[in-house]
Amino acid sequence: MPFNVVIAYEGFGNFAVEREILQALDANIVQSGNVDTPQALAAARQADAIIVTVQKISANLIASLERCRVISRAGTGLDAIDIPAATAQGIWVAYVPDYSVDEVSSHAVGLLLAHARGIPWLVESTRSGSWSHQVIAPRRRLSGQTLGLLGFGRIGQVVAAKARGLGLEIIVHDPYLADQFITDNGARPVDRETLLRDSDYLSLHVPLTDANRRFLDAQALALMKRTAFVINTARGGLIDEEALLRAVQSGQLAGAGLDVLTVEPPPPDHPLLHEPRIIITPHTGWYSEDANHDVRVRACEEVVRVLRGERPRYPVNEIVAR
Repeated sequence: MPFNVVIAYEGFGNFAVEREILQALDANIVQSGNVDTPQALAAARQADAIIVTVQKISANLIASLERCRVISRAGTGLDAIDIPAATAQGIWVAYVPDYSVDEVSSHAVGLLLAHARGIPWLVESTRSGSWSHQVIAPRRRLSGQTLGLLGFGRIGQVVAAKARGLGLEIIVHDPYLADQFITDNGARPVDRETLLRDSDYLSLHVPLTDANRRFLDAQALALMKRTAFVINTARGGLIDEEALLRAVQSGQLAGAGLDVLTVEPPPPDHPLLHEPRIIITPHTGWYSEDANHDVRVRACEEVVRVLRGERPRYPVNEIVAR
């Protein structure tokens, strides 16, 4: 019996990349585009593997899967997949943590530079007929300022390397890493409060979990410098967006650069979109044609591994052979 592989996303044309990798299994490929419709749910129930991007894979959906051996996330974030439910049902969950490290780190640094040099406001001012630096005054020299990183995984480490080239001092809060590892990688380990108090720029690079949801709430934002700038290229839920907006509007915080929001896409009247000191990009930090190709290939390769009886390269859970 051939394997059934459900591709539960769309927007990538004819799926030639996926077909090229999955042909190693002689698999029957079903492109469902989602997991919400009756047709998609019926396909998922008979799937040996499901490949997703941001689709929600709930415990109820997992309980309905009759044959599934792997859920492969074409991306990094895992908050939409009920991993304990998958583990209980003997289903591997795999992801692709290494496909857009360069892109996301560059996007974070790009948002930092956009604020440091006032680029969005200078462009707008110039288009309106002004020819003056005063629209962004005062501005400090970037070299010598402090970049704080919440999280020091693959992306955080590359952000640090790029930022050091700009002359920034790097501090890191990551309770899951040894201080010596952080020091050896050119940064200074600090506690949570020091991270908030000392950062001129604070960039978030952690997955969204119940433990760090709304890490930046009103209380945390109150500890930060009035001149500080927050950067988020990770997950929108890490920030209390209402508290962030209040902090910026009141002058408690200088601004923010956000590539992710709690609700995506936001409604047109979302107040964050209309605060000029908050720069928002449409969750594009991951994107390049190279990354787009790599993530699809690697997500499919995980399916091939598992359905051949091998261990995933990047498992999220642990499945004991039965």
